[in-house]
Amino acid sequence: MQTDRQQQTLKGVRVLIVEDEFHVLLLLEDFLGDFGCVIARSATSLADAMQAAQSDDFDLAILDVNLRGEKIYPVAEILAKRCLPFVFSTGYGAQGLDEPWRQRPTLQKPFTGEQLETVLAKALT
Repeated sequence: MQTDRQQQTLKGVRVLIVEDEFHVLLLLEDFLGDFGCVIARSATSLADAMQAAQSDDFDLAILDVNLRGEKIYPVAEILAKRCLPFVFSTGYGAQGLDEPWRQRPTLQKPFTGEQLETVLAKALT
């Protein structure tokens, strides 16, 4: 259930979604719309995600850890250098992340809207 604080925290937030599974991408877009977020861009490949991370204007990113067999860490490095918050999305949980990234907010797949909302609010604080 969305708290008033989370609702205010997420309203109008521009989000970059990096996800290669179409049904998960649609689910994220639906949830984000419900939270009042704006989809800044959706990227389905590492190359597109790298371009977006370097030049697009957004407030927060959701990063699928494994994009068609390629790890998302180069994108995470760009975002960290830009001081932009991001959340990892993975079926393996935080323990499946490479060591330097395990402290970052992580969304375990499959997820609920409430879990997504909580991890996004955490990433923005």
